[in-house]
Amino acid sequence: MSLLSDYVKKEQLLKQLEEELKRMEGDQRLKAELEFKEKLEALMSEYGKKAADVIELLSPKPESGSSAAPAASSGGRRKRKLKIYKNPNTGEVVETRGGNHKTLKIWKDEHGSDTVESWVVRTED
Repeated sequence: MSLLSDYVKKEQLLKQLEEELKRMEGDQRLKAELEFKEKLEALMSEYGKKAADVIELLSPKPESGSSAAPAASSGGRRKRKLKIYKNPNTGEVVETRGGNHKTLKIWKDEHGSDTVESWVVRTED
């Protein structure tokens, strides 16, 4: 691609972006959001607060010793670690997050659970 054609394409993109920007500037929703942001920043500076302070105030983290159910707030059970097994006999690789993998079950039946667990190449979160 020549430098001139690259320049022309960039110029067209710039014109397109300028048109989109003009349309957005006329949008009342954007004006309302900008006004809200300005008022919020003024209020934060009046009270000497930072954005992180406001976020912490509006969505506090539960105490670690509270009686609230931690599983419900975190979205359920935590994700299991990915285990990657490599069969030294065949060179076959299996990646799984649980022990219910078809190939893994076959290996464990043939070679024993302890032997197959020794084939773990690495684990990832």
